[in-house]
Amino acid sequence: MPATASTWSRGNSAPGSSGTFSQADRQTTRVGSRSCGARLCRVELITARLALHPASAEHVDLHVELDSDPEVMRYISGGRASTRDEIEQIVREVRGTRWTATLLDSGVFVGWFSLRSSGPGEFELGYRLSRAMWGQGLATEGTRALVDHAFTALGAARVWAQTMTVNPRSRAVMKRCGLHYVRTFHYDWPEAIEGGDEGDVEYELVRDDWLASNST
Repeated sequence: MPATASTWSRGNSAPGSSGTFSQADRQTTRVGSRSCGARLCRVELITARLALHPASAEHVDLHVELDSDPEVMRYISGGRASTRDEIEQIVREVRGTRWTATLLDSGVFVGWFSLRSSGPGEFELGYRLSRAMWGQGLATEGTRALVDHAFTALGAARVWAQTMTVNPRSRAVMKRCGLHYVRTFHYDWPEAIEGGDEGDVEYELVRDDWLASNST
């Protein structure tokens, strides 16, 4: 994945963000007042700078514009834009696991974040940000909010994420969010992407480590 716009498993990801966010700022994360009653992403999440709204069909135009940027898609499809039909289908399929993110103070579109159940007690993290939002620590901020949501509200035992080996900035986001390197692996992805021969990497954070990091 590239440098600051991302979700972490390919086909669901892109670049990685470069800023950091302080522990004090992390503590401002809270669940918003609007809830649709489900367990996963039927709640709005608020951080110091972001509002994360449950993704819906009304956000499709924003997601189409996001995926039209070749740099955003560089480590996902080699730069190929997603079609509107593809995005409409994805939005339907990920309902309940993806948030559309906007800046809290202005409502400007940032991108999206996801938290997808991958098994009992396990959740995969992802994000994709507009290039205008890269390098401001927003990927780290939004992802930390989802990490905390997974462990506090969803009872997660483990959260994890993947990116291309050659994407150091996305790997740095994972590390800043407390995830640890697990493995390097090779998968036969549909699109050949530069650097793909070096494989992909997986990072994880388990509950005990998350509790320890939040007790200090």
